[in-house]
Amino acid sequence: MQAFAGHLGDLELASVSFACTVLAGFNYGLMLGLASALETLCGQAYGAKKHHMMGVYMQRSWIVLFLCAVLLTPMHFFAEDVLLLTGQPPELSAMAGEVSVWFLPLHFSPGLLFPLQRFLQCQMKNLVNAIAAAAALCLHLFVSWLFVSKLRFGLVGVALTLGFSWWAITAMLFAYVTCGGCPETWHGFTVEAFAGLGEFVRLSAASGVMLCLENWYYRILILLTGNLKNAAVAVDALSICMNINGWEMMIPLAFFAGTGVRVANELGAGNGKGARFAAIVSSTTSMAIGLFFWVLIMGLHDKIALIFTTSAVLLAAVDKLSLLLAFTILLNSIQPVLSGVAVGSGWQSTVAYINIGSYYIIGIPMGVLLGWLFNLGVPGIWRGHDRRNRRPDDHPGRRNHPL
Repeated sequence: MQAFAGHLGDLELASVSFACTVLAGFNYGLMLGLASALETLCGQAYGAKKHHMMGVYMQRSWIVLFLCAVLLTPMHFFAEDVLLLTGQPPELSAMAGEVSVWFLPLHFSPGLLFPLQRFLQCQMKNLVNAIAAAAALCLHLFVSWLFVSKLRFGLVGVALTLGFSWWAITAMLFAYVTCGGCPETWHGFTVEAFAGLGEFVRLSAASGVMLCLENWYYRILILLTGNLKNAAVAVDALSICMNINGWEMMIPLAFFAGTGVRVANELGAGNGKGARFAAIVSSTTSMAIGLFFWVLIMGLHDKIALIFTTSAVLLAAVDKLSLLLAFTILLNSIQPVLSGVAVGSGWQSTVAYINIGSYYIIGIPMGVLLGWLFNLGVPGIWRGHDRRNRRPDDHPGRRNHPL
């Protein structure tokens, strides 16, 4: 989506980055966190062979996430005011506020989609998720070309395309589950879903805090970048790197989901050694894949931004961030797997405290300090992010960045 927006112009890319990466991203992070409670509950229920409860848990998750989506809806209407309050440039805030309204169709889809995905993952039906995602991706590419390149709907077309794609995958998974794809675990809608909502909300809240603290941290980096000089270029460069990191992050997140489910299944069956073995295998494999992408980014450091833009200024800016991007990808290859172990074990509240310390007590203050006090710009903000989970690495030869 942002690749199409980047070819509309630098300001358009920055606006979509704010509307999607920051505003919609805050909502996405909260929904994702709340839905992750299903990985614990459904995973352990499946391991304990209490299959009938899985459908009930999923319906409870739908209720909680729908109510959450309703409460978050006003953010899309007051996006411009929110961005102005955080110090973003007026022209950027105005365009981002305008396009954020068109993200409303997308806004309600995660509340249905995320529980469906986790419901299927806990039954080892990952192929169903993969096929639906592949079909939705093909639709997304076609509709993006049609709305943005052919019909020239601009940023509105970009936003509507994303909503269309998310609802497409949601509809496919919903049809699969409710039309006989899961006969053991889906027995239809039931009022039992409204019972025990308090306990479910408590676990969902712990899961939500755990993942939101991490997910929102990246959105805050974008907001901080919007306060730098030459904000459009700074935001574009960082959002391009974050998108590349996000694409690669899908692999560790897959290990996050797989590890969480496997650990929950084994613990539900009373097999602690099996859970430990799954954690070790997932961590090792994910780290090896992260090392491969580290080498790839280092080799293509001056070309990776061509997917998003042909602007020489942006290409140079992303090139100067490529070293930090490579190390971020490497370090983030292990952290999601460990979070998956925590989710499968029901330790969400403990991880939430760790995330508070790592991201908000260390990461953001260090980023502000390096970005403004030491005048390092985007690399300084990003180094604060990296210092939350690795030893200091000065790289003195790379300190004088124009960003």
